[in-house]
Amino acid sequence: MPYKPAKPCAVTGCPELVTERYCDAHRKDEYKRYNKYDRDPGTNKRYSGAWKQIRALYLSNNPLCELCQREGKLTAATLVHHKVKVTDGGSNHHWNLQALCLPCHSRLHCQQGDYF
Repeated sequence: MPYKPAKPCAVTGCPELVTERYCDAHRKDEYKRYNKYDRDPGTNKRYSGAWKQIRALYLSNNPLCELCQREGKLTAATLVHHKVKVTDGGSNHHWNLQALCLPCHSRLHCQQGDYF
């Protein structure tokens, strides 16, 4: 399968060629800027450092997408999804979590009517 051609980093003046939007040097800065100014403070609080640890542990224990596995496909999981949203009373317990690949996660949210 062909790869996307590399393009310059989105930060003006950065000479790095990347396949994503930002180079490694600027990705962390953009993430911090987004969390500080653009992200909802409530969401930022829910997805704190504790969530990062829970997510990493869950993905290490469940490295494959759970929905793809049901269809007989082996796809690496990159996201952890809450079956019941935290805002709707869900929790970060393992029984409320699901390891998913990006396409399955997006499809699930679209089916639920959540356009994030």
